Amino acid sequence: MKKAVISLFSLLMVLAVGVNTTSCKNEKAPAAKTTQAKPKAGASKDLPNYRYVDSDTLLEKYNLAKDYQEEMLRLQNNLDNTARQQQSSIEALAAQYQKKQQNNGYTSEAEMQRDMQNLSQRQTAAQNQLGKMQNDLQTQIAAAQRTVQDSIVNYIKEYNAAHGYDAIFMKAATLYIDPALDITDEVLKGLNERYNKVKK
Repeated sequence: MKKAVISLFSLLMVLAVGVNTTSCKNEKAPAAKTTQAKPKAGASKDLPNYRYVDSDTLLEKYNLAKDYQEEMLRLQNNLDNTARQQQSSIEALAAQYQKKQQNNGYTSEAEMQRDMQNLSQRQTAAQNQLGKMQNDLQTQIAAAQRTVQDSIVNYIKEYNAAHGYDAIFMKAATLYIDPALDITDEVLKGLNERYNKVKK
């Protein structure tokens, strides 16, 4: 179940092929339009006017994503523990009724039917509770995905307003892209600085 939570959470970064930044370029000051990001040290050629970020790294190291991941795992563990407790309780009750039957403890068929009905109701109640917890967890995972995705996309748009790139791509959407175009560390630093400031 934990793997399912992690894989679901990682799906949030399947965004578009790139973050379209045309609107950001149109809104920034004229001076920013001509601003070109400096090539990374060691780059021996002029770089094209686009960059990329590694979404896996962002999800692994962005503090907002990490906090949500921890919270989702806590909720998943709570669900797993509740499921084990319910199963153990129902199995104990079933064993109690079986022992009663084996020891001729039932004085009538109606009494045995009442116990069987009680066991069935307990099973149904447990299934309903676990189903609700599972649905709540999925809802919270989806909300966390949207929050992290919106946070990253909004920050990248702000970041690009100061750099004037034609496009910023997700690395996962490319077959190959020059490592000199990687701005993941810069974006991650800005994301965490902004999140840590809000969190305080």
